[in-house]
Amino acid sequence: MFTGIITDVGAIRSLTQLGDLRIEIETSYDLSSVAIGASISCNGVCLTVVEKTANRFAVDVSAESVAFTNISDWHLDAPINLERALKVGDELGGHIVSGHVDGVAEIIAMLDEGGSTRVTLRAPEGLAKFIAPKGSLALNGTSLTVNEVNGVEFGINFIPHTKAVTTWGVSKVGDRVNLEIDTLARYVARLQDWT
Repeated sequence: MFTGIITDVGAIRSLTQLGDLRIEIETSYDLSSVAIGASISCNGVCLTVVEKTANRFAVDVSAESVAFTNISDWHLDAPINLERALKVGDELGGHIVSGHVDGVAEIIAMLDEGGSTRVTLRAPEGLAKFIAPKGSLALNGTSLTVNEVNGVEFGINFIPHTKAVTTWGVSKVGDRVNLEIDTLARYVARLQDWT
């Protein structure tokens, strides 16, 4: 369980296919406080720490996770939004984020407005119905509020602080981003399907 408030931007240091994909990520986290088996959100994907050194941790990624996320786009030295798992009593500054990516959206337009950047994305057809104006979603692990929705396209806004402390400051048109819809929307839709 996460909040969508990014607490570090790590960097990919190795990608090795060992049956599953083994990824090593450099971080500024104090890894002495991170247990083997702990969950860390990596660009919105909940991954399990399987090895660690003083400043790097390794995760194994299944073919299923690679297929349904933007992990196939990750490369050496790529920046990665990181968030450690939520602990009981932590401040919930964003919204409840599971780290279970629903699909991949694509950035189709970016426009600077003052210090902020307005971004338009295209959602997969099957997920667009879950995205509502002023609703919450997570993109590459970042908790965001939707500005507007037009069919499969939706808009968000990045303030300067968000661009400075996440990977959003280097995003560009054409980037594929991990999309997690709001948990509440998912359950409401399931209940409607059931009745």
